[in-house]
Amino acid sequence: MLQVDQRPIDRFIAHYSESHLHPLNEAIHCICVPAIVFALLGMVWSLHPWAAVLVSLVSLAYYLWLSRPFALGMLLMSLAMLWGLSAIPPEQLFVVALAVFVLGWIGQFVGHKIEGKKPSFFDDLRYLLIGPLFVLAVLYRRLGIVY
Repeated sequence: MLQVDQRPIDRFIAHYSESHLHPLNEAIHCICVPAIVFALLGMVWSLHPWAAVLVSLVSLAYYLWLSRPFALGMLLMSLAMLWGLSAIPPEQLFVVALAVFVLGWIGQFVGHKIEGKKPSFFDDLRYLLIGPLFVLAVLYRRLGIVY
């Protein structure tokens, strides 16, 4: 149940979590959401590496507004992903990223079929940016990190 006095990040995570209650769907999201982010950054990187850095910085500014601990986690994840992208041969990057992107989305929709609920971003596109924070929230809860 959503409370009016909650921070925006708490409302976003609570609403997102409502359609990710099945353990298998949650597990699929914990794999596929980072894969989709990696793939999206990879496709942007294939246009120009600095474009991927810019996309990361813009999203980090939004995450910083929502939650400093989440912004730090996303910074670390972004740095790891950008470093990983730099290791993929440029001539293969777009095709690899596109394949990972498609497979990631297939996984997401399989998870939602299992869950029996539609993806949150069908109601609000901001949830495309909240998905990675949901994955971090799962990790943070397991590690006892407050966000």
